[in-house]
Amino acid sequence: MEFRIDNLKEEEAEYIGEKINGIVPKEIDADSEEFVLKVENENGQVIGGCIAEAYEYHWARVLLEELWVDERYRHQGIGSMIIREVERIAREKGCRVVTLGTASYMARPFYEKHGYTVFTTLKEANGYISYSLVKYLDKNTPEYVPMKNSGTRFKVSFGNEEDAEVIQNGLDAYDEAYEPKYENVGFYKKLVDKDGRLIAGIISDVDKGDSGYIKALFVEEPLRLQSLGSYLLKRAEEFAKENGASMILTSAGDWNVGFFKKNGYLLRGELKDVPKGHDCYELYKNV
Repeated sequence: MEFRIDNLKEEEAEYIGEKINGIVPKEIDADSEEFVLKVENENGQVIGGCIAEAYEYHWARVLLEELWVDERYRHQGIGSMIIREVERIAREKGCRVVTLGTASYMARPFYEKHGYTVFTTLKEANGYISYSLVKYLDKNTPEYVPMKNSGTRFKVSFGNEEDAEVIQNGLDAYDEAYEPKYENVGFYKKLVDKDGRLIAGIISDVDKGDSGYIKALFVEEPLRLQSLGSYLLKRAEEFAKENGASMILTSAGDWNVGFFKKNGYLLRGELKDVPKGHDCYELYKNV
């Protein structure tokens, strides 16, 4: 069919997000809610905390996005306090799974002590390894209590956007010693028909010199199975390669993973029975 490629507008990106949510099997559609936890010292300064997102109902999952403890207060049990509170909140919200990411220079052994297991690994361009970990809260996992627990004199409480910024800045400062800062560029494109109507779109990012990420890909239902999605995917891969990326990453569920496999993507990890009755996958392709 006749079409042309063009830049994706903000409202069109929102439309694509809504349409993709409609493709996800109805029985697992769910809202999400972000929450921030903080730990303050005697002077009211934030010395640790986390940023997490709860996907309730059938997803029943909490994503622990960031966890940070000030270097001066580490090895006192504060990180364990935060983990336990995240898991308490997850159970309160009816979530049965907590997932998180870490790196080889960070805290994988710490999370494993708390019952988390690795389900994906990825060797980064800088030589470090990234890990994704999961803990199923409905399994009988013994609770880990660190020997050094002097941090229990502090309390974990809910924080706000300002607290989240402190936590993020603290973690970014720690990461800078190990990971270079990559310039991020976006590939937000659409296909339009001869009448200018959107028929497909893709949202992807590239960290220059590192990796590309496919965040969303959509084709209008009457026009599927005509290689339009594969065409956009190929253009995104070329853009990633032009910007120094050695691989491109994405995630998929068991309802759409076949499309990426047909386009040469390989599995690098599997999250089983999340959401309940379904499996999710992390995929990659060398470019």
